[in-house]
Amino acid sequence: MKLMRFGPPGKERPGLLDEEGVLRDLSAVVPDIGPAQLSDAMLARLRRLKPASLPAVRGRPRRGCPVAGIGKFIAIGLNYADHAAEAGMPIPREPVIFTKAISCIQGPHDDVMLPKGSKKTDWEAELGVVIGKTARHVTQKDALSHVAGYCAVNDVSEREFQIERGGTWDKGKGCDTFGPIGPWLVTRDEIPDPQRLFIWLDVNGERMQTGNTRTMIFPVAKLVSYVSQFMTLNPGDVITTGTPPGVGMGRRDAQGQPAPRFLKKGDVMTMSIQGLGEQRQRIVPFRA
Repeated sequence: MKLMRFGPPGKERPGLLDEEGVLRDLSAVVPDIGPAQLSDAMLARLRRLKPASLPAVRGRPRRGCPVAGIGKFIAIGLNYADHAAEAGMPIPREPVIFTKAISCIQGPHDDVMLPKGSKKTDWEAELGVVIGKTARHVTQKDALSHVAGYCAVNDVSEREFQIERGGTWDKGKGCDTFGPIGPWLVTRDEIPDPQRLFIWLDVNGERMQTGNTRTMIFPVAKLVSYVSQFMTLNPGDVITTGTPPGVGMGRRDAQGQPAPRFLKKGDVMTMSIQGLGEQRQRIVPFRA
């Protein structure tokens, strides 16, 4: 089941994408797609609906973040060995955890804004995991039963803020517009194995990232279990699970020398994860 939210920012309505790709309005069934709608029982109720009985949405309304009321936006760093190598960092022995500000969350096709003073804004295509049931000290065996579904995330990052300005990574990860999520929340019954998903990202039509979740250092079940040892994961929380190689910071020229490439005004990022839909963002300058 593919759940969506559509409409202007702050006024999104819940929707469901049927098997023919038609967006159906769920407003008469649920008030939104948020924490209260992510339990197994509620998702089972939605799954029993006949999509053809729901009104079709006309036109091409804006797609919002598919989950409302996200409480925590947890991110995992260096979770692909080849990405750690291109970043010049050792493979972590335990998952690297940081947070993205929930104020950075936006729809999958909304513009990405360069922060004021930005010199090194970069891209990161990632698998997002949406929690559906409270997780506290869960085992790896039981971890996926606490997942409502999966979505695509672009973990946009300002590398100078992240790496060169001291302190933690968070300041380069939570800038406004740095958290495009969606277009859909795909429920876990449609993704029986989250470790077999192809990922790609293009900038201006040029392929930058190509990867597969099977090469994660720490798989999704391990990440959910691990994070739950340090903080309670609540319904609606999102974990974004790390990026494969190909980020701008790690690019090299034909001679193998560092040749980083960062985003500039007018660039267009397009990314997709197998079964989870496609995102597209245009890069715009800072505006107050």
